[in-house]
Formats: sequence, structure tokens, C-alpha cells
Amino acid sequence: MRLGHASGRRRDGRLRPQRGADDAAGRRMSALAAVIGAGVNELVCARALARAGRRVLVLDPRPAGDESLAESGWVLPRIVRGLGLGGRGLKLDHPDPWAVAPLPGGGRLELVHDMARSTEAIRRLSPRDAAKWPAFCERMARLARWLEHVYAAPPPDPASRELGDLVELARLALRARRLGRRGVEDLLRLVPMSVADWLDEWFESDALKAVLGAAGVMYLYRGPRSGGTAFVLLHHHVGSPMGVFRPPRSNIGRVLREMPGVEIRRGAKVAVISVRAGRAAGVVLADGEEIAAPLVVSGADPRRTLLDLVDPGWLDPELARAVRNIRCRGVAGQVRLALERPAGFSRLVVAPSLDYLERAWDDAKYARVSRAPYLEAVSDGRSADGRHRAEVHVQYAPYALADGGWDDGRRVALGDLAVKVLARHVPDFGAAVVEGVLSPRDLEEQFGFPEGQAHHAELAPDQALWMRPVPALARYRTPVEGLYLCGPGTHPGGAIAGACGYNAAREILRDLRRGKLE
Repeated sequence: MRLGHASGRRRDGRLRPQRGADDAAGRRMSALAAVIGAGVNELVCARALARAGRRVLVLDPRPAGDESLAESGWVLPRIVRGLGLGGRGLKLDHPDPWAVAPLPGGGRLELVHDMARSTEAIRRLSPRDAAKWPAFCERMARLARWLEHVYAAPPPDPASRELGDLVELARLALRARRLGRRGVEDLLRLVPMSVADWLDEWFESDALKAVLGAAGVMYLYRGPRSGGTAFVLLHHHVGSPMGVFRPPRSNIGRVLREMPGVEIRRGAKVAVISVRAGRAAGVVLADGEEIAAPLVVSGADPRRTLLDLVDPGWLDPELARAVRNIRCRGVAGQVRLALERPAGFSRLVVAPSLDYLERAWDDAKYARVSRAPYLEAVSDGRSADGRHRAEVHVQYAPYALADGGWDDGRRVALGDLAVKVLARHVPDFGAAVVEGVLSPRDLEEQFGFPEGQAHHAELAPDQALWMRPVPALARYRTPVEGLYLCGPGTHPGGAIAGACGYNAAREILRDLRRGKLE
């Protein structure tokens, strides 16, 4: 008996085909699977099901040509192997420097991939911090490698008595033991800690702590002194080289769209998931078209899927209450700038200190846009029209404002604020023209981010691992037979491109082999 491969994985990382499925010889294709959404997770799930012989229809609510905000995050090697992405032009871009932080007194801190160069840059701020930087990076990298193994598979149920779960838990425990006593202590201490407390134990430089601390609060309705934010810093380190604490960018979305084998319908907005006798029966589009499908996979957020698209009467009242209480508070907007000259950076972080981040969060607690927000500006380089552009992440900008909604005036003000803050902290930034602003409400309406939350559910320890988004939904299955979740609101969350979709496909294929689905 081979333990641990019941989930449908071969030792080379590829998915096993479903029994009776179509193959190159032209045997019978199985019934339709409808995938709601066309983000990276949905496309990965669709491709995995198609490679296993399922006939798949991807329903993309966005119009043709709308690819923005779709391509980022580290890609698990097993996804590359399992979907046959090698040789298809997949690119992972790790900018170098990975962070440039302007210093209050002038100059800048540049953190690069080369450990010696980063250490020397830190030495100019604090010789003490420079001496600690290599050890900090090594210990964080070890924890991130352990977490990578956790993220590369569906989360085991710690209360389960099934053999597969017990084996997976034993494997994770063995890997944790290999961390050594110090590593296990680091892991147990780090997860509930605030990122400020964790970094204060290591460093004294405000600029260094702020660059790292910003990763601990990105997209999160918390400040750096809130519990659980050290875990988010670790999450954003998974898959990155040692000493790099921002995820890469990739073109995986474009690569998946160009691969044959899956039908993608643009402008197909799902209004209802049809359920008959407790089983998924298909979907109804906004224009009234009905599509029959015994398997429906939703990349929409869990709340919308189970409380809006599905009649919530199919849910147990306790589960319905838990789904309603999933926290998905958006705290950031996006501003697109056209620059008069090259930006001079790949990623600029405007957060001079942890106190600066905490004050920015103070405004958000009272439903106000931060007067001095934390910014991350990513340079897009030269566009086809010859202009240089940058995408600016502006945090904190709450979804719900105390004194009104997100009207055009508010959007203009947010764009102007981003330019003003950049000019204040980067005097040589040059002139910039605001080309577009997306408020949290715009992100909800245009991209389906609930309340503008890019991860569909806040990434916090109590909404992570086997509790993401809630324990009853952690294995991607829902109470409606044949309906599954695959979006970033599931394990392991955002910034790990396609992992949620790939893990969901594994669970679906497991159920197909067990005869639980048609």
C-alpha cells in the first residue's frame, strides 16, 4: 500500500486522470464542470480538471481584454509540473531591488537579493541590525519552507481519523521537528504575535522594520501592533528567495488562458447556482441563460457563493452564521500613474516607521482614509505608448467610510493623496498624472473582491489553514453536493498564485474517483 497518494497525485507532482475520462485516443468525455470566474485560481482548477478528462467551461464575468490585477504571486513548482506549464513561456519576475524605501533624512534603503549587498545597505543605518540580518533571513526562510509544504496540499483536518489526514499530519509534524527546537519555538511564537513585536526583537532601524512590517499588514484590516500580523509577514515570504519579503509577479494567468483544452466564455456573469435535491445542477447567467452542470466550482468569495448565488436555505443555520461572519474588510485602493520619466525603482515602499504604519491604521479604525497612508508603488516600465507607469497600493482606504461613500470626488482625492505623499517622501519622483483610481468599492464591483478585500477573506491566523475560510469549508467542499470553492478565500489564500485552485481540483478528483460525483 502507498500512503499519501490517495489525493490523486503521482510522485512527479502530476494529477492522475479520472477513470473513464477522455484521453488522446478519443474515449468518452465526462459531464460538464462549470467554473465561476477566470482568475488564476479558477484557471488553474479548470486546467487541472481538464487534464484529468473533465469537460470544463470557465465563466468569466469580465469583458474581453480586461486582464488587470490578475497576474501576481509565487507559483508552486508542483502546479508547473502538474499542469505542464514548462516550456509555455511562464515567467516569474523577482524585482531586484525587491524594496526601495526613502529615508526621512534623505537617501534610500535598497534591499536586494544579494545578501551581502543588503547587509551593507543596512549597515549604513545600523551596524547592529546588519549583524543580525543574515540570521533573521535564514530563520524566516526555514519557517517559510515548512509553510510551503503546508500550502502545497489541502489542509489536513486535525480532528479527522481518516488515514490520509493522519498521514499528512504526521508528515507536517515530522517536517516541523526538522526545524529543530529553536525553529519550532519561532513558529509557535511568531504565528500569534504582532509583526511589530517580532521585528522589535531583532532590529532597531525604523526604516528596516517598516519595510518588513508593511508586508505584515498588506490588505489587512489591522495595524503592525495587532496580533497575527507576524504570520502575514511569513505568508508573504513563502516561495521567495531567502532575504526577499515580497511575492514575485508572474504571467501565469496569460499562459493558462492561451493553453487549449478549456472553453472560456467572456462576459458570462453568474446570477444563480442551481441546486436540486441538495445537489448542484448548474448555473443561471445574468441574461437568463441556464447551463446544466453536475459539478460547479466557484472562484467567487465564500460569502457570495453560499449566501447570494446559492439559496442559503441549503446551509445549516450555524454554518450560514459562520459564513456571514467571515471577515473580508477591504482597506486599500489602487492608483495608476503615468510618469514623466523612468521611475528609478521596481518597488517603492513609503512607510518610514512602524509608528507611521500604526498611525495610518488609526485613521482606518474610525472609517477614515489615512491622512498619511502607507504606499507601495510598483513600476510597470515603459508601455506600448512610450510612457512609464506605476501602480500604487494605497493603504489605509476603508471600504466603508464614516462620512459618505466612494463617489468620484473621493476617488480624485485618493489619487491626489497618493501623488502628494510620493512627492513628500521622494522629492525626485517627478511629475505624475493620475490615470485611474480604484477604490475598495470599485475593486468589489469590477473584480469581485468582497468589500474590496483582495484575498476574499482576511488573512489572519484564525482564518488560515484548516480554519480558512471557516473549518466546515476548509477542504473546498460545501454542503451542496457537487459545489466546491476554489478562490483565494480558501486555503492557502492570496499571493500564492493558483494554489487554492490546484488544491481544490485535487479534492474534486478524489471525490470523482470515490464515486461521490457524476
